[in-house]
Amino acid sequence: MKPILTLGRREVLAYRPFLTLEVHRVELPDGRIIEDWPWVVTPDFVNIVTVTADARFVCLRVFKYACEGWSLAVIGGYFESGENLLEAAKRELKEETGYESSDWRELGHFPVDSNRGVGSAHFYLARGAAKTSDPTERDVEEPEVVLLTRAEVEEALAAGQFKALPWSAAMALALLAVKNFEDEPLTT
Repeated sequence: MKPILTLGRREVLAYRPFLTLEVHRVELPDGRIIEDWPWVVTPDFVNIVTVTADARFVCLRVFKYACEGWSLAVIGGYFESGENLLEAAKRELKEETGYESSDWRELGHFPVDSNRGVGSAHFYLARGAAKTSDPTERDVEEPEVVLLTRAEVEEALAAGQFKALPWSAAMALALLAVKNFEDEPLTT
């Protein structure tokens, strides 16, 4: 199977650093050429599912512009210049919640839209987290930090209370990763 090849690209709109719209010229595996394949460039981001030593999930209750009403969310944000993925995840966790962890696991990274780009999501699980300070950064929504049991998270996930796809996906992957949480030792 042949991949789709990018033969050229041109910028149509730029609203940096949040959004750039490009039109690509692509060649399909069967040789056909598409002259105007829309491509959206947005910053990559991290989402962190955080679990305390007593098995509570650290979540945010937020109002986000694109979500109707309040939503549960995982911690997350964009990368800063020169920052690696794990550094960004640790910084976001500390800034948004005041929690820190020494037990980090990568849950995967995924393009947000497999045909149009829209950045990539990088998911992490932080286990054994402890509150070490007050949050230092507040998003425009002024999120509320909430601690939930696994059962409460599963119920909220099933009820659609994590209203953004990346938050739902990160939480579902984390629930699979901590399936036997009580039986796994925390790393030090």
